Amino acid sequence: MKIREITTHFVNVGPTRTWVLVKVSTDEGLHGWGEAGIEGKEKTVAQAIAELERQLVGRDPFQIELLWQEMYRHAFWVGGPVLTSAISGVEHALWDIKGKALGVPVWQLLGGKVRDRVRAYANGWFRGCKTPKQFAKAAVETVEKGYTALKWDPFGGASLFITHEQEELAVAIVREVRNAVGPKIDLLIEVHGRLSPANAIRLAHRLEEFQPFWYEEPIPPENIDALVTVARSIHIPVATGERLYTVWGFKDVLEKQAAAVVQPDISHAGGIFELRKIAAMAQVYYVGMAPHNPNGPICTAASVQLDACTPNFLIQEFVVSDAQVRADIVKEPLQILDGHFLVPEGPGLGIDIDEAALARYGYKETTMTDMLTPARDFHWD
Repeated sequence: MKIREITTHFVNVGPTRTWVLVKVSTDEGLHGWGEAGIEGKEKTVAQAIAELERQLVGRDPFQIELLWQEMYRHAFWVGGPVLTSAISGVEHALWDIKGKALGVPVWQLLGGKVRDRVRAYANGWFRGCKTPKQFAKAAVETVEKGYTALKWDPFGGASLFITHEQEELAVAIVREVRNAVGPKIDLLIEVHGRLSPANAIRLAHRLEEFQPFWYEEPIPPENIDALVTVARSIHIPVATGERLYTVWGFKDVLEKQAAAVVQPDISHAGGIFELRKIAAMAQVYYVGMAPHNPNGPICTAASVQLDACTPNFLIQEFVVSDAQVRADIVKEPLQILDGHFLVPEGPGLGIDIDEAALARYGYKETTMTDMLTPARDFHWD
């Protein structure tokens, strides 16, 4: 079996996100799917995938590790979000092909599953919310659907030096949500790397009474030593990793014990097997693994395959607001019961894409600024 071609498909899911799906086809008729999007850089990643296609056509799709090393090392300019996202999307598809060819799910190829269900936390449940009471109402509605963990960013348009008004409103939003859903629902506080270390520490102390499950990316990702300072100064577990790539990006986080949870993104950090390696590194330090995933259906399916066989897996991110698009383009979608994914038993990644349905979507330019803009006008009731 040889790789025949690699194609990309854009799927716009609103004003802030366009998924980049990757299809790898073989000369024996088998194909696999991957996903590789970066907000605001979708066409750049697609061009990188086109360059990888020239490198991979005619190669054996079963040689996943060899091809990964060649894609990564032969580029000379190793690392970074564009190259590793392109590699990630292709790598997902290679695992999908291998599983289909052998008639087994990917988790079987990674050592076998250690769980039948994968706990999910809901993201995207807060679309359109601006006031504390609106967040509380949306949180209750999401919990009623079976989810036992909710993540969101309550900090609006705050930056490194958050204002007093922004701080008070953020605390009020978290308080309203906690009061609305009760003590048994886990609240995951997202910060998007907005705050300075001093402000992140002060806010964490104020939020402790609401017992957050974690405090995600409290400061910008460049300075791991500063993150160590935050982690050692608060009593909420720190989670980080969505803007780190490959095992090398996680080395200092783990060695310096800067986080209790690592969150590599399966579409950016290098793919399924690279996340397996990161998880193994984290296991040495008793650090939990919770793959970042505000992404599309292929990333979700790939993450669930990984979660099923990872001993130190903790919880899986899932955007609940994309349900209609997923339903339109995915054949036999993943099953969710009581806030848990049921681990699929089918070959490969366990799902497939309806290519005819993709034509209803397509490309739309997005930026990270667009993603954060809806949060800029949070206000009191």
